[in-house]
Amino acid sequence: MEALAQVAALLADKTRAAFCGALLDGRAWTATELATHARVAPSTASEHLTRLIEGGLLVEHRQGRHRYVSLAGPHVAELLETMTAFAGPDPKPRGLRATSASEAMARGRTCYDHLAGKLGIALKTGLLDLGVVTDELAITPPGLVWLEELGFEPSKRQVSRACLDWTERVPHLAGAAGAHLCQVFFERGWTKRIGTTRAVALTPAGEQGWRELGLTA
Repeated sequence: MEALAQVAALLADKTRAAFCGALLDGRAWTATELATHARVAPSTASEHLTRLIEGGLLVEHRQGRHRYVSLAGPHVAELLETMTAFAGPDPKPRGLRATSASEAMARGRTCYDHLAGKLGIALKTGLLDLGVVTDELAITPPGLVWLEELGFEPSKRQVSRACLDWTERVPHLAGAAGAHLCQVFFERGWTKRIGTTRAVALTPAGEQGWRELGLTA
């Protein structure tokens, strides 16, 4: 239980929690970007990042003089999303800008490398209707063929799993299949990021593409 207490202590700080929340977009951020996001001094950000890296929640990437950090993997994203769902919603945002950002995140966002929010649930519902996944979000044999037609190649990573959505309070699709679909949608221009947040939305081309696949948004 000592290890559990150590992880809990890492996430008990608001600044470190803000860093991890930002990194749930699946991208690598610089220390400066995270400091700006959390509204702390670069020196403060560096101290917090060192603790998160040493604690195994983040990994560091060096590119020239730049220092990037990202989540240590999907397992960390799953932990963060589950804890967020357990903790319940944040206090109601104040101001038009904060409210708009919160609503955009609820409509659609990335949860590390797969889709979440109402968009993620719509994807899951469509996959259920098509028979690609079961109620438990396991990939069916016909579903695997459907995914392979979209370029999916099974690997050592778990093919699919349920990830509890912290805004919708029901599971969405994660795992290798969820990550692949998210990647395909971005590559085809079917989804786009909104600003610098994790929020994403379907493009007009995406709405058409989903219909052609038999999905509904």
